[in-house]
Amino acid sequence: MQAGLSTAVGRTPRSAFGTLARNSAANVARLGVISLVALFLPAYLTHHLAVETYGAWVLIMQMGAYVGYLDFGVQTAVSKYIAEYEARGDMAGCGRCASAGLAIMLAACGIGIVLTGVLALIIPELFQKMPAGQFHAVRIGILFVGTSLSINLASSVYSAIFLGLQRYQVPMITTIISKLAYAIAVCVSVYMHAGLASMGAAVAGANLLGAAAQVIAWRKLASHVHVGLGAVDWPMLRQMLGYCGVLTIWSVCMLFVSGIDLTIVGHYDFGQTAFYSIALSPTNFILMLIGAMLGPLLPAASALSTERTAQQMGDILVRATRYATVILLGSGLPLIVLGYWVLRLWVGANYAEHSIRFLRILLLANIIRNLCSPYATMVVATAKQRVATAAAVTEALVNLVASIWLAKYYGALGVALGTLIGSLLGVLLHFAVSMRYTRNISPSRMQLLAKGMLRPAAMAIPSVLLLPLWWHSAPPVNQWILWTLWAISTLLLAWLVSMSSEDRQLLAGLARRRLGLA
Repeated sequence: MQAGLSTAVGRTPRSAFGTLARNSAANVARLGVISLVALFLPAYLTHHLAVETYGAWVLIMQMGAYVGYLDFGVQTAVSKYIAEYEARGDMAGCGRCASAGLAIMLAACGIGIVLTGVLALIIPELFQKMPAGQFHAVRIGILFVGTSLSINLASSVYSAIFLGLQRYQVPMITTIISKLAYAIAVCVSVYMHAGLASMGAAVAGANLLGAAAQVIAWRKLASHVHVGLGAVDWPMLRQMLGYCGVLTIWSVCMLFVSGIDLTIVGHYDFGQTAFYSIALSPTNFILMLIGAMLGPLLPAASALSTERTAQQMGDILVRATRYATVILLGSGLPLIVLGYWVLRLWVGANYAEHSIRFLRILLLANIIRNLCSPYATMVVATAKQRVATAAAVTEALVNLVASIWLAKYYGALGVALGTLIGSLLGVLLHFAVSMRYTRNISPSRMQLLAKGMLRPAAMAIPSVLLLPLWWHSAPPVNQWILWTLWAISTLLLAWLVSMSSEDRQLLAGLARRRLGLA
């Protein structure tokens, strides 16, 4: 099985696995900086802004970020096709693909600016429980953030070129520049007691700096991939639009699944908006972590699909799912079990007390949903995303309807429960429907469930046994021997049970190579 994964990642196993590992490492490094910013900023802002002001700020960021869903899957498409053209040595094809992506993203940029204006106009209707004195500043902040992120849509094509060339280190650097600039800009604005509108302007400046960095990186390091509207040809544009059509549906589904929760909370239960947003931050960290780990799988699987059998692709999926499950549980269980004390240390007792119930439900929901992330990634990589669309659409609709309906009765807690209900249904539909029609990736569904999900889930046994102890809002911390045993037993189960012997050998070999011992 070890050889199976090694040979499955390219024609020269060691070099291909090394490339995949380096790209994953770059993604994780990028995630590390993003996580540090995500860790520091809420801690700083919650101690310097009133709860209502912080709630209004996170809504500015949420509403402005909606333009990101206008990506239409173009970045994914550009990286996929460039990986294929570059593997064939067709650099002209790479340029046509990137140019078509730029044309689509410029149109999306225009749509994003218009959408931002519409959202800014309807703020009083959307958030009727928000203090009326904040409406003007929130509108200005949304205009700044949304417009700058719309411009970033076009610049994202240049980062996609590097992803397709499997040079993940470059987007890592440009992202780090952008995120650090964003953090510094917001902190300086708050330190100078600037209002919400000024904070939005500062974020816009950081976003535009990140966009410029992406274009400059392309000019310096990848200008051999020609990008320009003059290079757009109709066959390539039509091919891109066809590929992105289903991804657009997926993007809308993700909006309903994870992008609209905070807006629903702000509409029905504005007083809980700040607390709910704090619960979302650790949840988003797990989403970014699994995305960073699986990101390089997309171009690799796209190239492999042309030379591997359905059974071999299925074997890769089982192993990738097992790794993803271990990562999800390894990052999620400590936050579920000891989440109250993590929140208290991070943002203080008031936020910890109000956010912990949202945090646990949202973490559980996103762990469950992302069990199928490797499957979704490989389906997209092999251009078979249509077979999984029904499950994605159903989950999105159930999530939206359940969240709104439950929010009317239970407020913010109902929104979190709606997310959990949608995630359970989504996984069930992938197994019951989508996987039946994925012919080019053919794992046994029972094998995927048993070896990819249930086996690694064994590491959750200590947490389940201690559930009566940590279920309280503030679990006791003075029983340090018990918590030490919990941590040790979880790690041992993860290594000895969740991972197979082939997995352990593969990871140990990779560690030795990275340390220069082999």
